Amino acid sequence: MKTESIASTSAQYRYIALGIFTLTYTLNFVDRQILSILQEPIKSDLVLSDTQLGLLTGFAFALFYVSLGFPIARLADRSNRKRIVVWCLSLWSTMTMLCGLTVNYWQLLMARIGVGVGEAGCTPPLHSMISDIFPTRERGTALGIYNSGVNIGVLVGFLLGGWITQFFDWRIALLLVGVPGLILALIFQKVVKEPPRLNEHGGSAESQAAPMPYKEILGLFLSVPTLRWLVVAAMACGISGYGLLNWTPSFLLRNFDIQPGMVGTYLALIVGIGGGLMTFLVGYLGDKFSSRGMHWYLWVTSVFFTISLPALHIMLTAQSAVTAILGFVIPGLIIQCYLAPMVAVTHSIVPANARAFSSAFLLFAVNIIGLGAGPVLVGFISDTLAPDLGEGDGLRYAMIAVVGASSLLAAISLAIGGISHRRMQHRTPVMNRQKGAVQ
Repeated sequence: MKTESIASTSAQYRYIALGIFTLTYTLNFVDRQILSILQEPIKSDLVLSDTQLGLLTGFAFALFYVSLGFPIARLADRSNRKRIVVWCLSLWSTMTMLCGLTVNYWQLLMARIGVGVGEAGCTPPLHSMISDIFPTRERGTALGIYNSGVNIGVLVGFLLGGWITQFFDWRIALLLVGVPGLILALIFQKVVKEPPRLNEHGGSAESQAAPMPYKEILGLFLSVPTLRWLVVAAMACGISGYGLLNWTPSFLLRNFDIQPGMVGTYLALIVGIGGGLMTFLVGYLGDKFSSRGMHWYLWVTSVFFTISLPALHIMLTAQSAVTAILGFVIPGLIIQCYLAPMVAVTHSIVPANARAFSSAFLLFAVNIIGLGAGPVLVGFISDTLAPDLGEGDGLRYAMIAVVGASSLLAAISLAIGGISHRRMQHRTPVMNRQKGAVQ
């Protein structure tokens, strides 16, 4: 099918496509995060430690998700991105259903690795497609809408997982959530068009012979201070976000008298609905302030992370479920709002033929360190403290140490990254134009 430029693509189609992209990312996160609300029944059924749970929901998934993310992103920078997403969506949905058929830890671990393999082909191609469908000054909003799929996915996963496991079984929950992805893959194939690759001036980038070489892209991340700080921020945000998201259900269930269905409902409302609106708001504010400079994307996000720090303290030191849930509100709202601003800034620096790979590189930092290390580190510290403090307080202090410290680092690195980008805009305004990008 003949591709279309931004100018000739209707706004209606752009947002229909964005809606399908967002729904794809929603199912990506439903299938990824549903285990966090199912951790306690899985732990009891399969007799697991917190470290094993951390490996199951974190490192084992992240290792394959990230390691395959780079070659898939590379493929996306030179071939049909739509086809990649359709096949990967079908794969991870099938593997999620297989998780529900497992009977021991190793079977479940292998099935989760399969989910990670499929999900590796989601975000880098879709980030690249969004940047080719939407003009520069609308990307923050478009990426914010796309990244709200995280929050919608958490909403659906927590609600379904919490109530299904309370009345039925964790395996039933996993079988049910895999089905919609297979249906969406058919819709994606039918409706979405493969867009042309465009440079920042709206001209075609299709004439470029090949994607930007690995060494040159990595060289940008090493040589441009803004990109270095974005990598640090991505790691810190990932540790904070996944450490909080993966362990908050267990924290509430172990420390307070509350049922899984209610935990899922409260967290779904906060992270799913409120967090989705906040993700959109951060992207929108970044777009508005970006007329003063792209660095405002990072400063706006840093402000929200700073505001979350006292709320985290209230949540993790609470002695009642009500206080803990109220304390979770602000961190829950901003838990996934960081990626859209960071991608918008990164895509303003790198050339058009390196966008998918640059997104994969940021996701590498978020996932191999954040998703890979965050939940496992919380679980390991919790297991270490549990003999003396009990499982409830052991997890409490593990989350204070890991989530609190990483949230502070995220706020600082985002602020410094914004300062660095502001200086770069003032001192080297033509650097990126020469590479096919505009500051």
